[in-house]
Amino acid sequence: MSEVLRVGAAFPDPPFNDAGPTRSGLDVELMTAIGERLGASIEFIRYQGHDFNGIFDALDSGEFDCVAAGTTITGSRALKAAFCDPYLISGQALAVDATRLPDVTSIDDLDGLTLGVQQGNTSQPIANRLLADGKVARVRVYDYGSIRAALRDLSTGRCDAFMKLDPVLTRLAEATPGVAVIQRGITTEKIAIAVPTTDTALLGRINVAQAALEEDGTLPTIRERWTGSPRADQSGPGSPEVPGGRARR
Repeated sequence: MSEVLRVGAAFPDPPFNDAGPTRSGLDVELMTAIGERLGASIEFIRYQGHDFNGIFDALDSGEFDCVAAGTTITGSRALKAAFCDPYLISGQALAVDATRLPDVTSIDDLDGLTLGVQQGNTSQPIANRLLADGKVARVRVYDYGSIRAALRDLSTGRCDAFMKLDPVLTRLAEATPGVAVIQRGITTEKIAIAVPTTDTALLGRINVAQAALEEDGTLPTIRERWTGSPRADQSGPGSPEVPGGRARR
């Protein structure tokens, strides 16, 4: 019987994964390719917590063998999980309803406004710093699964701007009428597969498989299909599809 790797993922989180009947996305294709290299089948297990950081508690408790969910490496997360080599470097982006707030073009224009983030995302501490510095009026924190409701709130005024990792925010904004990504490259973040801190063997096996996929062109092809660029480092202020940092509407 072949090995089964249980992969924790927070669905939906395009372009990393999709909640449709046929699993698809960057992380889905990457883990499937890694599984083929390792001679293992892949079972995706949906994380349903309200706080994304809880996915690492689930990993630590043995609910998953690894986590592939567009996951940024941070110091606090590294206390609960071991991270493989990054497969993508990206950063936070900012979206608004450009019709309602045409003069907001960056985080420097948020004075007096409400900034939305998801619970447990790496955007949350950034938003909290902006609040502490008086650069936003308030921070609205949404449960992890409420991202689409948050983007709809941009048009109603319940929220004025929303910050999230660029590839995800770009995909979701494209599907939300009136919402545009107005700033990219706010941070530089390394995205990687996470494994339990005790499983150094799995960490090494995934790293070897991932390096082989990078070398033979499989991983660059996967990145290009889902982000528009084969490059691992996509952390600049412009996006692969839209140079200059403003999404076409």
